[in-house]
Amino acid sequence: MKRISLYLVGLLLLPSLLFTSCDRGDDIVDSESTPAFTLLKDHMMANGLDVNNIDTNADGEKFVVGAPAEADLDAFLAKYTIIDIRNNTDFLANHIQGAKNVAFADILTEGAAATKPILVVCYTGQTACYATALMRLYGYSHTRALKWGMSGWNAATAGPWNNNIGNAADGNANWSYDAAPANNVFSDPVISSFSTDGAQILKDRVEQVVAGGFKTVTSADVLASPSGYFINNYFSEADYIGFGHIDGAHRILPLTLADNSYLGLDPDPNAKVVSYCYTGQTSAVLTACLRVLGYDAYSLLFGMNGMFNSNTAFTSNQWGGDSNSKNLPLVN
Repeated sequence: MKRISLYLVGLLLLPSLLFTSCDRGDDIVDSESTPAFTLLKDHMMANGLDVNNIDTNADGEKFVVGAPAEADLDAFLAKYTIIDIRNNTDFLANHIQGAKNVAFADILTEGAAATKPILVVCYTGQTACYATALMRLYGYSHTRALKWGMSGWNAATAGPWNNNIGNAADGNANWSYDAAPANNVFSDPVISSFSTDGAQILKDRVEQVVAGGFKTVTSADVLASPSGYFINNYFSEADYIGFGHIDGAHRILPLTLADNSYLGLDPDPNAKVVSYCYTGQTSAVLTACLRVLGYDAYSLLFGMNGMFNSNTAFTSNQWGGDSNSKNLPLVN
């Protein structure tokens, strides 16, 4: 009987020992593991993929390129693999010679098949810039976006810009000319990954962001309730004051991993980090990078042009000011 009793006691104690052992093991792994964000950040910095290097690659190529002069058209067309991410109906109606219609969800696959530098084309340049940033992060460093999109290529395809410039900020109570508020220092975003390899984490994150599509907000929504967002204005200091800005907007610029300035952004999953610039194109690049890094980030559509295009202090990158459609050939 004693033998049986001892045997039963052993059986009863075994699960307790096993669970205790597992708990201790989990604690050891958790305490010694490096957060996925840190692995991602370290990999990006070590491989020239900080935010500023997505803006301008190692060869000095900025993320956008303007439509060429007509005399340079043939060389321009020969240089790039052109992928047009507009819907198929609009593509068939008018597109650039040699362009291929590609769904946004397929941009990474198309990048792998390209034999020349990639030029991404959309309606206004905004979605194309978002795609360009993601493709550069994925390893296609020579990807560029057509500045102003098809709107800048030909007047016949300029409706998306012509119809979306606006002046809702003019006289709006939530438009300010005050100095920028002091920036706080937040913690890193938290991202989930089963991998301990920074390269794999980056690959997975980019694929997830591509699958989620372009994340945007309208100026009308943000101007109506700026306190509902964490807003980052990507103007120079002089333009922040001179052009005015959405009330309460921060000015975190440059925004990089290397100098920890990214820590000025709120990583709370409910924070809705909104970036805005002059045209919505640079903010699209920032938004792509920030979503990969784990922020709930959005790009404000059309930027300054969509809010206060008539602002007399605003001339650079102004649609209808220093920028208008060219009349380059279209095919259908």
